[in-house]
Amino acid sequence: MSDPAIAAPAPAAGVSHANRPWVFVAALVTSFMAAVEGTIVATAMPSIVGSLGGFDLFSWVFTSYLLTQAATVPIYGRLADIYGRKRLLFFGIGLFLVGSLLCGMAWSMMSLVVFRVVQGLGAGAVAPVSQTLMGDLYRGAERARMQGYISSVFASAALIGPMVGAVIVAHVSWSFVFWVNIPLGLASALMLALTLREDVTRRQHRIDYAGSVLMSLGTAVLMYALVEASSLSAGALWALVLASLALLLWFTIHEAQAHEPLLPLTLWRNPIIAAGTASSAVSGAVMMGISAFLPSYMQGAMGASVLAGGTALMALSAAWPVGGFTASRVMTRWSNRTAIVAGGVVLTAGSVLLVGLNPTRGVVWAVASTLLVGYGLGLANNTWNVAVQSNVEWTERGIATSMLVFTRIIGQSLGAAIFGGIVNAGLAQHMQGAGDLVNRMLDPAYRGTLSAAAIGSVMADFSGALHHVYLINAVLALAVLATALGMPRGLTPQGSSSRT
Repeated sequence: MSDPAIAAPAPAAGVSHANRPWVFVAALVTSFMAAVEGTIVATAMPSIVGSLGGFDLFSWVFTSYLLTQAATVPIYGRLADIYGRKRLLFFGIGLFLVGSLLCGMAWSMMSLVVFRVVQGLGAGAVAPVSQTLMGDLYRGAERARMQGYISSVFASAALIGPMVGAVIVAHVSWSFVFWVNIPLGLASALMLALTLREDVTRRQHRIDYAGSVLMSLGTAVLMYALVEASSLSAGALWALVLASLALLLWFTIHEAQAHEPLLPLTLWRNPIIAAGTASSAVSGAVMMGISAFLPSYMQGAMGASVLAGGTALMALSAAWPVGGFTASRVMTRWSNRTAIVAGGVVLTAGSVLLVGLNPTRGVVWAVASTLLVGYGLGLANNTWNVAVQSNVEWTERGIATSMLVFTRIIGQSLGAAIFGGIVNAGLAQHMQGAGDLVNRMLDPAYRGTLSAAAIGSVMADFSGALHHVYLINAVLALAVLATALGMPRGLTPQGSSSRT
């Protein structure tokens, strides 16, 4: 499955048992740095716009970062398999920190967008390569157990980011929203420099530059189409999607002929990797269906407070690492399949509860639903990470891990585009300008000026449109369960097992 001529490192990244905890902590800090960026910046954006102006470029502060990150994730993953994790992590951390420094010094919204591109180019390496390194450090049951800590990083970022962002904006300056990551990045780079030793066989490589260009262009065009779907005409959207598919088809044909391909097509013949990446994409869409629309539903249709909507999302984030820790126990005691199937069942149960959500159910129903969804995602996704990393050699672990990250980003973008289109179409079908009215009704002050009849009419349509979103989410949850049922029986982090 791997090419032993590419690299032949020591199995655990050449790290002594004494240094291994320090390398793991450094990789965790690096992952946290990339994960917290999105939540902390989102909190500060109103203050940034107030200072820099350029509201018309508001969405591009996020789009530019996401585009460059997604387009480069597979490339960095493959390069990490060729040149080692340490080099790529240093490069990614350095680029990310330079971008962070420049973002805090931005003098206009356009300059901020440009500097976010630099940040995104660094994040494309930081996120997948740090996860790959953590997979290198541990084997078997240890790898499964450490996945719980890895998932807690992303949950912590979701919980801590908004609070830190709010405090910084209120008491310091929005620039520190970007600069707060600099000491974290420097600390993790120093720990890696002192504790991580890799033994990678040196040889001349034929870098797949053409494949890199085709992959980057195809991904960037697709991501642009998905992120900007709501503002594009139908013709422009389809043109971009078809252009992206053509580029990716060209990339696939090229990879089949490349001497040292960027993305070895043999990986897709591995049923574990194929199912894991599919599940990752679907899980990304499920997450977006909740995080993008549930708070609006709770405020608009249920009349709940902003805090209530935030609590539902916090429940999702908090339950994820609990599911991850549970998965590590289930995997080692029974099997990978048992953990993934359990995750699919719990995820489906939470998604079905969301289908039954209506304005009379109350906040408790919504929070209970997101708790189940988060717990199920933690069980399933963490198990897939362990299964995929355990199913490849060192020389393919970087690209395999990167594809899990990559497909999750694509799934989130695709989910946002499709679900947003469903909601807008549902509102437009009943009322001209209903979408704009919903936006304004989310403001409690404006909502208080309307009669109960006016609120009820619009919210009935809004609730109906979002109901379709959660019906689709339930189907997607069943798809996650279906991929879980396809997992071979008896596989555990330690190897084969008689237990299922």
